[in-house]
Amino acid sequence: MNKKLRLEELGRKSLEEYKLSVKFPIILVLDDVRSHHNVGSAFRTADAFNVEEIVLCGISPCPPHREIRKTALGASESVKWSHQKSALDFVLDKKSKGWKIVSVEQCSQSISLESFKVEPEPSLIILGNEVEGVSQELIDISDVCLEIPQFGTKHSLNVSVALGVSVWEIAKGFMP
Repeated sequence: MNKKLRLEELGRKSLEEYKLSVKFPIILVLDDVRSHHNVGSAFRTADAFNVEEIVLCGISPCPPHREIRKTALGASESVKWSHQKSALDFVLDKKSKGWKIVSVEQCSQSISLESFKVEPEPSLIILGNEVEGVSQELIDISDVCLEIPQFGTKHSLNVSVALGVSVWEIAKGFMP
């Protein structure tokens, strides 16, 4: 019989153990993401997939905030984060240091996620505003734009869903 595990049976790290553990070299950049719930969800996803850091840029809300905390379920305490006024300046700095720049966006030369060859290399994943998406200036300096295949009538996914799908695919490249 298949039995649902209780929380204490999952064998998760304590907050202190998690903070001291080696993370995957993945940085999430949320540029002008307006929703506290999307930001909170990003923290929870980052914790789940062992992401090194979240960088909140522009108007993206920052912890501590009740709505972020509600969605993050404590992950805003475990995941390293910072706020940068300019996403462009931050991304250019990381690019100069050899980080692969990945924008999750529908572009004329996007690579469909299922065709993307994941390499275990330091990767910066950019997600943009809920209405406008990733800015053209960030797309212009990206090494690759990833597009998530969709088969319905809508043209996009929620930021937090797109983030989860993309981060999972890239994090798989670092798994033993």
